[in-house]
Amino acid sequence: MTFALCSSRTPYLNQFVLRIAQRRGIATATTMTPRVIDTIKNDHREIESYYGKIITSKDEDEQTRFQNLFTWELARHSIGEELLIYPLFEKLLPNGVAMADKDREQHLKVKVQLKAFQNMTPSDTQFVPTIRELMENLAEHIKEEESDDLPRLEQALSQEDSESCSKSFGRTKMFIPSRSHPSAPDKPPYETVVGLLTAPIDHLADLFRKWPDTSGMPNPSSK
Repeated sequence: MTFALCSSRTPYLNQFVLRIAQRRGIATATTMTPRVIDTIKNDHREIESYYGKIITSKDEDEQTRFQNLFTWELARHSIGEELLIYPLFEKLLPNGVAMADKDREQHLKVKVQLKAFQNMTPSDTQFVPTIRELMENLAEHIKEEESDDLPRLEQALSQEDSESCSKSFGRTKMFIPSRSHPSAPDKPPYETVVGLLTAPIDHLADLFRKWPDTSGMPNPSSK
């Protein structure tokens, strides 16, 4: 019942993700699972930290590496919320449809800015101004989510349901696009279909990008 709560709007995606995760040994991990609000907040803090690295660094190579990581995390986080979290708003919360629509509008604005930023180089004069403007919009969205939207969702979820949604959120991020595609649908099931088609192209290109960790690109299964 718990898994169904988080997957009722995207059943095929979640069944696919669960099967792959089980094969990789991810679904059977015994580590303590955080509540979904904590998982999302952790993503927010990571995105903010990557932003800080980009605007404070004077090294263009380092900026490029964190630009890729910032894009990778923000793109996946946004789609993960649209596939799993916003359908829960609609299903469980009074005025949840309006909340979800508002958040999707905010996401679209950020996605457009992220698409522009992800294609820039640090030598571009608009590189830092673009990400600063993006973060101004994103910071407002994060503040509203953390102070209002997510606490309301947590009140509607049991501990078990919240932990299950947290797991589903992490699994889903493994199989969705890692670059911004603002013209793509932002609601299931169409977002699911487009995401599964687009993700392999993004993930292949990720193999040739620079990343902060010298061991190579980030491992989606660890996020």
